Amino acid sequence: MKKEIIIAGFGGQGVLALGQMLIYGGMSEGKEVSWFPSYGPEMRGGTANCSVVVSDCEVSSPVVTRPDVLIACNKPSLEKFIGQVKKGGIVIYNSSLIPNVEKVRDVIYYGIPANKIAEDAGNVKAANVVLGDVLVAVTEIISDKAFSIGIDKILPYKLIELNTKARVGARKFLQKTEQPLAG
Repeated sequence: MKKEIIIAGFGGQGVLALGQMLIYGGMSEGKEVSWFPSYGPEMRGGTANCSVVVSDCEVSSPVVTRPDVLIACNKPSLEKFIGQVKKGGIVIYNSSLIPNVEKVRDVIYYGIPANKIAEDAGNVKAANVVLGDVLVAVTEIISDKAFSIGIDKILPYKLIELNTKARVGARKFLQKTEQPLAG
């Protein structure tokens, strides 16, 4: 299995950190991974995205031009990358910041109120973990345990409880909305 992912948003939304969580999780399972960040010159509020590849075999290039999955943290990112998603691919978007999406492409959409779920868990900054947890749930790209390992590797210990609550909130939302899960 090989999944190519683009994660995109504004600086400060944890876009690059989420990519790192996924690759560290993948490495913990012995998978081949790559992480290729791209960001504007601004520290906060500028554009940020990263390409992530998680594979059972060697990764030949870190560059992702036709992703299997797009995680869009804001509307400009959705608009920029939606046209690149492979037919039959997955788009996971933060419906807290992108309330209306014109679903015109042959892809599967998951609108997740990530900011709301993260805020309910204790801090809106956990929205990236909410979106990452949805990715893990719907694609099984890595296991839940591996994603936890990736989170622990990237985020400070003091945030474990917050991110656990955020992940529980993400799963409850998926179950409540009856969106299909992998497997």
